[in-house]
Amino acid sequence: MINNAHSLTTNEVISRLEVDPRIGLTSAEAEERLLKYGKNRLEKTRPKRTWLIFLEQFLDPVIYVLGGATLLAFLFNEILEGFAVLVVILITASIGFFMEWQAVRSVEALQKLVETFANVLRDGQERHLNLQFLVPGDIILLKAGDVVPADARLLEEQSLAVKEAALTGESNQVDKHTASLEESTVLAERANMLFKGTIISRGSGKAVVTATGDVTVLGEISKLTRQATKVRTPLERKLSRLSHKLIWLTIILAVMIAVTGYLQGEDLLLMIETGIALAVAAIPEGLPIVATIALARGMLKLSHRKVVIKKLEAVETLGATGIICTDKTGTLTENKMAVHRVLLMDADFGPEEWCEKSTAESMLLKENFRDLLKVAVLCNNSKREEGKLVGDPVEVGLLNFSNEIEFDEENIREEYPRIREVPFDADIKKMATIHTNKDECYIAVKGAFESLIESCEYILKEDGSKTAFSDKQGWAEKVNFLAASGMRVLAFASAHSKEPPRENAIFSNLVFIGVTAFLDPPRSDIRQAIATYRNAGIKVVMITGDHPDTARKIGEEIGLLSSAEDRQEVVHGGDLPEYDKMSAAKEEQVLQASIFARMAPKQKLDLVNLYQKNNQVVGMLGDGVNDAPALKKADIGIAMGIRGTEAAKEVADVILMDDKFTSTELAIRQGRTIFENIRQFVVFLLSCNLAEIISVGAASMVNLPMPLLPLQILFLNLVTDVFPALALGMGRGDKKVMEQPPRDPKEAILTHKLWLSIVVFGLTITTAVIGITVYAWHYKEYSLLEVNNMAFYTLIFAQLLNVFNLPKKERSFFVNEVTTNEWIWAALAFSLLILVVVYHIPVVAEVLNLVPLNLEQILTIGAFGIAGLIVTQGLKRSGLTI
Repeated sequence: MINNAHSLTTNEVISRLEVDPRIGLTSAEAEERLLKYGKNRLEKTRPKRTWLIFLEQFLDPVIYVLGGATLLAFLFNEILEGFAVLVVILITASIGFFMEWQAVRSVEALQKLVETFANVLRDGQERHLNLQFLVPGDIILLKAGDVVPADARLLEEQSLAVKEAALTGESNQVDKHTASLEESTVLAERANMLFKGTIISRGSGKAVVTATGDVTVLGEISKLTRQATKVRTPLERKLSRLSHKLIWLTIILAVMIAVTGYLQGEDLLLMIETGIALAVAAIPEGLPIVATIALARGMLKLSHRKVVIKKLEAVETLGATGIICTDKTGTLTENKMAVHRVLLMDADFGPEEWCEKSTAESMLLKENFRDLLKVAVLCNNSKREEGKLVGDPVEVGLLNFSNEIEFDEENIREEYPRIREVPFDADIKKMATIHTNKDECYIAVKGAFESLIESCEYILKEDGSKTAFSDKQGWAEKVNFLAASGMRVLAFASAHSKEPPRENAIFSNLVFIGVTAFLDPPRSDIRQAIATYRNAGIKVVMITGDHPDTARKIGEEIGLLSSAEDRQEVVHGGDLPEYDKMSAAKEEQVLQASIFARMAPKQKLDLVNLYQKNNQVVGMLGDGVNDAPALKKADIGIAMGIRGTEAAKEVADVILMDDKFTSTELAIRQGRTIFENIRQFVVFLLSCNLAEIISVGAASMVNLPMPLLPLQILFLNLVTDVFPALALGMGRGDKKVMEQPPRDPKEAILTHKLWLSIVVFGLTITTAVIGITVYAWHYKEYSLLEVNNMAFYTLIFAQLLNVFNLPKKERSFFVNEVTTNEWIWAALAFSLLILVVVYHIPVVAEVLNLVPLNLEQILTIGAFGIAGLIVTQGLKRSGLTI
């Protein structure tokens, strides 16, 4: 295989590969090379096995503790408690498994991308061969629409152009030639090479294969993708840290209470059993379930908005994103060539003119403008298929422009039937068509400005007359300015003759008309989206393989850059040193930049690494094979669903089915809301569970009747805790969530202020429970079961009311995100209904040790429960809690 084929002449390449381009390899030679180099396919990535996906659901510290509690419960013959906790573990794992399993792909994406056939010369004959059997030295024949089957050096071409956006990020099709280039020529500018996986958009050609399989450029990118390691999501890291804190808190509290009881003379075995019960009480069994369901609900909600989430944690990660790196072509732009400027003699038009109907009509009165449109329509091979324009992107753009300006293309083509065509030639950079009209011939010509003006001695005036083309230098300056602004310029000329011109005279005595400048236009909704992200404190970074001036032009139009900013704000990939060799000053420049042009796949990956090294949560949008390594490495990889390659969609965490950049705003909003909801129900669950453990511990220390029995604890944790917490996870959130900056990636789920709130909420509930226990036992002298039941019901009532403590103190007690959440009211009603049903089922009531209570006892329970809420609200308004 040859690594530097672009720097060699065609004869040198053929000589090194030992092949005759007229007959190709013999079958025997091809067989030998196939054994030597292997099949022309990319190394497969083994899909994750189903059983492994299921097992990964159990890799959570909270699950570990719950598993330990289950084993201890069975060890001490507490069978019901053991099975109850086991059910919680299985439910949590099953939800996570099914949500992730449905997103797993079974077929390797990069194989799908290039699964095709190739036309190959073997033994002097053209064969239709499966691309897997191509070898270095094979002569391949290509035409418009073909997928390039391997890396190859071009030997012959007829007006050949290739779309390489999926590989290099270059939005324009690349015109190809056969001349050798400097060895230092960057990948995106190797115009004499064809690369595996790209698409022939125009013309035809013959090439010799120089590399196959993993040695191709596509193969190298595939290796980068496989090597890129996915970091744990911010939510996974935060929940892990929280879980470890809960584990240590549980162990410390359980051991303290068990040891204290033993030192007071209690039976050691009884204290160990009490410690196990308290451990079960301290760990919020409902936390994994509620977190999983909240994320799953967000996932399903986004899927209805055409945002497909492949992994649950990705929903929350979107909400923590501080930087969004995005491709340009098709993501920020329309991915089509559109006329952006028209220059005629003494006239300069832009979209602001032709978008106004009256102005457009006055433009059509100018003869030179009409003649430019005539050439644009006639010297054009694009056509309509099933109501859609197909063909060369520039030619499609010209017909779209003529339709937009209401120029009748069909009538012109009927009036000027084509009799001959001179196809575009990459050497002379011109194309011409000859048409008949009444008694004369009309020659329509388009091409590169610098080539076309050599054939023009006259220029067309507004009234249709012609004058000497004397200001060619002035026109050259205008065209250079447009090109420097990132636009692609095309020039137009025409001529009239009595009879069809001879071949050597077609490009003679032309009348210059003007030029059009093309731009892949920004999507109409992008500017507003960029502004929204800026208000939300999210930095948008454009990473493209396009020319720096093109990138800058788009950046200015979408509001990513202001035209007044220094041109160095656009960083050229060729100016970037290796990631591990970057100086502190260069690193700072890179971190401040908003646009990166001419970027290679490895550089995109390095840039994501750099942001992550600087504690940024990075979202990466892309659609091409060249984006795949960075998509995989980013904290959140986002691929386009319509035009995205299978390689990009395979490694991404999120797929935008409508290909809209603005859909990420919906996802980020949802992610931020989910995190705040998770935060609220974690505070709710932990404060409720803290109240349980302190209530049991305090009662045992001061020799009061037990306010909670083991099965009552599980009933609370699995029923009355979970439903309000789940309702909190379904809240709509703050409407102004996108006006706040992203969270600090280092900020824990629970801040010091939230931990203080948990303690305060837990202690006020505990006070109500211990208070009613003392009142019922010492003052009313009720039975042990009556005291236990009153404490049990008070704890339930106080915990249900605890949801109203969660809104920030700045919000009204009566109108806030909790009181306006219909799910909260449904959860409270459902929890109370469960309590009533359980009370009236004798078997269940007996298991939970429930006994009948009179009206006075019920009113006392209500009074102590409400008192706890009033005390908490007083402490909140004083500034002690959130």
